[in-house]
Formats: sequence, C-alpha cells, structure tokens
Amino acid sequence: MQRIYSSHWADYELIDAGNNKKLERWGNTITIRPERNAYFTPILSQNDWNKKADFEFIEETSNSGYWKILNKKAKKNWQIEFKNCVFNLQLTKFKHIGIFPEQKTNWDYLISNLNKDDKFLNLFAHTGGSSLVANSIGANVNHCDSVKQIISWARENMESSNLNDISWILEDALKFSKREEKRGNKYDAIIMDPPAYGIGAKKERWKIETLFPELVKTSSQILNKTGFLIVNTYSPKLGEEEIKETVIKYFPSKKIEINKLCIKSTTGKIIEYGELTKVF
Repeated sequence: MQRIYSSHWADYELIDAGNNKKLERWGNTITIRPERNAYFTPILSQNDWNKKADFEFIEETSNSGYWKILNKKAKKNWQIEFKNCVFNLQLTKFKHIGIFPEQKTNWDYLISNLNKDDKFLNLFAHTGGSSLVANSIGANVNHCDSVKQIISWARENMESSNLNDISWILEDALKFSKREEKRGNKYDAIIMDPPAYGIGAKKERWKIETLFPELVKTSSQILNKTGFLIVNTYSPKLGEEEIKETVIKYFPSKKIEINKLCIKSTTGKIIEYGELTKVF
C-alpha cells in the first residue's frame, strides 16, 4: 500500500515523534501527546521535547487522562487557522484538542474537487474541519455527528470563521444515511471519519469492521453517479483487502484509491494514521 502524506501548514507542524508520543506545534502552542504508531526512537531528546512543549497529555486509562502543564504562561484555549477557516482549540480529557491535522490531505482534495453549490455530507463530522473547508468553497454542507457538545464546538468554529449556513444534524451517522436513502436524497460528495470502536448513545457497541460494509452500501445509494466518497479508517482489524472488496462491490464502476494516511515530522519521522480510501 502506498503512503499519502498530509503536509504541514503555517499553524501546524509535527515537530518530532517517537517513544509512543508525538511533539506537535499548533500556532504558537506546542503539545506532547500519546501516539501508539510512534513506536520508534525520536530524533530529539526528551529534554529537548520538554523545553519546547507547553503541555503534555498523561494517559490514565486507554481513553482518558490529564494535561501536565510545562509552561504556566501558555493558554489552555487558543485558535489556529487553515486558509479561511478558524479552529478553536482546547485541552480535553481525551487527549484531542479539536482538530485532526492528518485530515489536511482531504481538505486539499475538497478544495480541488468540490464546486460551489455542490451538496456535501460530512459523517462522523467531529469539530468540522471538512465542513468548514467545504462551506468556505460555497458548497451546501450537511454536518452529522451524534455528540451534542461536538456539534456545538463545530458551530463555534463556523462562527469564528465568519461562515454560515451549515446544516447541523445531531444523529447517528448510519441511521441518518439510511433515512436519506429512503427520502431519495443525493449528495455530490461524502466524507466520513468513523471511529474504530465505541459505545453509542443507547449503549450499543460500534465496531468499524462490522459496520463498514453497511456504511459503504448506504453511501452508494445516496451518492450521485458523478460524485466522490472519502473514507478514513483507523482499525487494524479492517485491512486493505477487505476495504477494497467492499468498495468494489458497491461501487463497481468507480475508480478506487486506498493509501496509508501519514504525516512526516520535521525531523523525518513518519506516523501512519490508518487507511484513506477515495472513490471517484
């Protein structure tokens, strides 16, 4: 499988990676966060990392922890920009800060391939990076996520970016897609970023390897014939062959590209984030 790289931009830099951690710059703020795919040795020393960083996330469980303050003058809430989009960042107990920089390659693709007034659907949309980019182009954006606080965060990003008219959908992504299929609604572009696993609002278990075929099938029914689909998957239990077989089954006449989504640090280290599938 070939690698596809998301590049740095003015307000984001992967400085170094290793020892299951990554050193990242977000505007003027630098963080250290856990990263299971950084299993190699970093280039810079731990002392160098600590001197540079403002905050380090310390894991207590597999999905929670706390932030250690390394620079008392650093702000715990701040903003960064990507082109015309503004992202409000903050320290959370889940190690995330409100943006997924590996998605930049998808944002670049949207900028090159979306047209004004195209109907765009962002599933598992999180804090809305792709939604903001698509909206800034002039696309009609539907942003779907099942977590109310995350949608509020995305709305704040939209307002900070001086954008408007994103349609907010607080709902399970698969259930919403099925309803759109029944209603006969179609989209010119769909992007989805489903979690590898999780627990739903009604305590139902989510596993991407189980639900991936249904997601792809439903997407094939609501995507226009000339439209494109982008899917990010992060589970080692869902491999390239299974992805390829599923996508070919439901999009037999489309072109398919499956790449390993990566970012290369300034020091030359490479982090792999999962599979990136484009159907066009």
